[in-house]
Amino acid sequence: MEKEDRLPGMIESFLFIVGDEGLTIKQLTTLTECEESEVALAIDWLRGNYEKRNESGIELKVFGGAYRLVTKAEFAEDIKRLLENPAPKSMTQASLEVLAIIAYRQPVTRVEIDDLRGVKSEGPVSTLIAKGLIMEKGRSEGSGRAILYGTTDLFLDRFGLESLDGLPPLSQEEEGEPIETDLFMTKFQEAFAIENDGGGNIS
Repeated sequence: MEKEDRLPGMIESFLFIVGDEGLTIKQLTTLTECEESEVALAIDWLRGNYEKRNESGIELKVFGGAYRLVTKAEFAEDIKRLLENPAPKSMTQASLEVLAIIAYRQPVTRVEIDDLRGVKSEGPVSTLIAKGLIMEKGRSEGSGRAILYGTTDLFLDRFGLESLDGLPPLSQEEEGEPIETDLFMTKFQEAFAIENDGGGNIS
């Protein structure tokens, strides 16, 4: 595909990624490595294409010299419903297990999480970091200086906790003995009414 054929798609991709900030024609010229006149033509083509597609909910607008992809005004009420009733964010059972362990044992290393679960936890840990529910809390003192993980303020917000003291406590007997992953999950589910169905929903 020739560069000029790819240009509208490139611009559309850039505008989608930057979101509300938008991009000026000068910035788009730099990013696409094309002449300003070529970028202007591609923008006009994109704008016209959105306008003639009645089924599209997106249009291309310019605000203060910056081009942005925005939703069409006719869908304002539909968008309002979404914002007022956000869809629950789903997490796998594995991610919930890891989150429960971290919540109770933090700061904790991934090796310690793996040992408790009996399986590798790299994927769930990455997912929880991406969701903003856990973060790095420093390094362990042992060999290799492993990363320590703990929960974030977003975790407290999502689960309606003022602090970690709001987690249901483990009994003294449970705290003094090797703890199974099921115990963490049981306490977690009791606290937040999370269904143990292979996935969990967080509002």
